[in-house]
Amino acid sequence: MQIKKSDMDETQQVFEQVANYFGLLADPTRLRILSCLCSEEHPVNEVVEKIGLTQANISRHLNILYRAGVVDRRRVGNSVLYRVVDPNFVDICRTVSITVASRDMGEQMGMGIKGSRASGSSC
Repeated sequence: MQIKKSDMDETQQVFEQVANYFGLLADPTRLRILSCLCSEEHPVNEVVEKIGLTQANISRHLNILYRAGVVDRRRVGNSVLYRVVDPNFVDICRTVSITVASRDMGEQMGMGIKGSRASGSSC
């Protein structure tokens, strides 16, 4: 079976989109914002208060997530409320966070977790 160049181009485009999707999760501030919004919508000022960063910084990250279609926003009076609309992000964040926390906890307790990196390994 021969792979067509058009199929390779489509595959490349999909991989680039996946990398961009995961890139949204590559920032700890965005992860904290998603954690804050995963169960219910909140106005920007509450997100700022819970996370403890400046409103300008939080608003910038919220805008990135909004433009990517991960969160939605609505205006109520003078407030702008945000909520997560892409449930895949919440699931991915939870799964990876639990996996990393479990691995780190196992390493701290001196237990080898199957599939985890050996201590001192660079791979």
